[in-house]
Amino acid sequence: MSRTRKRTRTGAEAIPWMDIGALGGAMARGELSPVQVTQAYLDRIRRLNPSLKAYLSVYPEQALKAARRAGRELRAGNRRGPLHGVPVAVKDIFQAEGMETTCGSPAYRDELPAGDCTAVARLKEAGAILLGKLNLHEFAFGPSGINRHFGSARNPWNLERFAGGSSSGSGCATAAALAAGTLGSDTGGSIRIPAALCGIVGLKQTYGVVSRNGIYPVCAQFDHAGPMTRTVRDAALMLSVLGGEDPKDPSTRGMKRKDYTQGLRRGIEGLRIGVPKNAFFDGLLPDVERAVREAIRKLEELGATVRPVELPFMDEVRLAWNQITLPEAYAVHEAHLAAKRVRLGADVRERLTIAKRVSGTDYVKAQWTRDAVKAQMAEIMSGIDLIATPTVPLTAGPIDGSPVRLGRRKIDPHTVLGLLSRLASFTGQPAISLPCGFSAEGLPIGLQLIGRWYEEGTVLRAAHAYEQAAEWVLRRPPGLS
Repeated sequence: MSRTRKRTRTGAEAIPWMDIGALGGAMARGELSPVQVTQAYLDRIRRLNPSLKAYLSVYPEQALKAARRAGRELRAGNRRGPLHGVPVAVKDIFQAEGMETTCGSPAYRDELPAGDCTAVARLKEAGAILLGKLNLHEFAFGPSGINRHFGSARNPWNLERFAGGSSSGSGCATAAALAAGTLGSDTGGSIRIPAALCGIVGLKQTYGVVSRNGIYPVCAQFDHAGPMTRTVRDAALMLSVLGGEDPKDPSTRGMKRKDYTQGLRRGIEGLRIGVPKNAFFDGLLPDVERAVREAIRKLEELGATVRPVELPFMDEVRLAWNQITLPEAYAVHEAHLAAKRVRLGADVRERLTIAKRVSGTDYVKAQWTRDAVKAQMAEIMSGIDLIATPTVPLTAGPIDGSPVRLGRRKIDPHTVLGLLSRLASFTGQPAISLPCGFSAEGLPIGLQLIGRWYEEGTVLRAAHAYEQAAEWVLRRPPGLS
């Protein structure tokens, strides 16, 4: 009897570490049930979330009800696809029926929504089980993920470090196996930054591939919703469900739904990869530069051709991104700033206040800069397939937000976390972050691959080839197995 209990317990503990494809396949074959899988995640959340703070809210009854329905459908042979019965969670700016939306701020309380945002609706249509809502930097407006109101999501590799923002809970929950996959949002790197710092995969697809309908905005011109997973294939599986035209979001007009897992195993022989000569390798933590350079050499070993490229517009991008994003975010939050009773975090309030210094002329010129940069990038990308860079200049900093050492300097991590990720948000190109090593302190390091517009397949194929060759995906945060 005791042996049987031990095998059952061990099996339940192993379930949350299975990737989406394996989970979905096991449930399709009847080897696992959606209720069994969902309960394993709920038990793990109950045990670990008090210390990790990945979730702001969990909905066990709703999740188990959906799991029972998924079980009935699977037993009847009505499988909806690879995500059927798979437990997922979303950043708390995504509307989900019957689940409160806080945006990580006491300034905002959403009445329980009567419906789902498009991204959540598509996950549910695919049979995924929604576990709850995930922590974030307040109003998705900060790169560290530190949240002074509800407590900050911790980095699973070191609980005294931040998870990265703004999709901090998504990064934490995915890395700690508190969900099989999660959704984050990305305006200047908010999917890729926590992915890099937490040692997972974060995909920001081309602007317009995934609907933004029902997601609380930061800057509509740059906002993206996308998957955060433990493997590249899982990101492709989720994007296959999320993508496609939505009449409620004009940016998606004409988008076709695709199977992004097609071609993942084709390899990268002959792919042309550009490595920036400027900006992206300046002022890095030495461990970050070492790991990324080694990853690029590995891509070359796998058959890619690597060449240097010049990106002469990076200073202009950083300025113009702020001159567009800050005024739009100010417009979203003007009422919050005016209301004396509203208690915004000091960092968010300060960034929004800076927006008042941006003139209308500055805003228009920033739009001109954006058009010019996109044209320049199109010319650069005509000669290469991908650009390879670090995702973030450093590893995860202290959870209290105190300065970190970078070379001989001590710096505020907030000032550098988004420097390398904003370009792809600014131009709307697809970009992925995936693990490429660890620092001497045992903290994850991310490799960023930026592709041509609408060529997510190439980005995913290269990322998958590297992932399979390097095997960083096999590592788990210490003490959380």
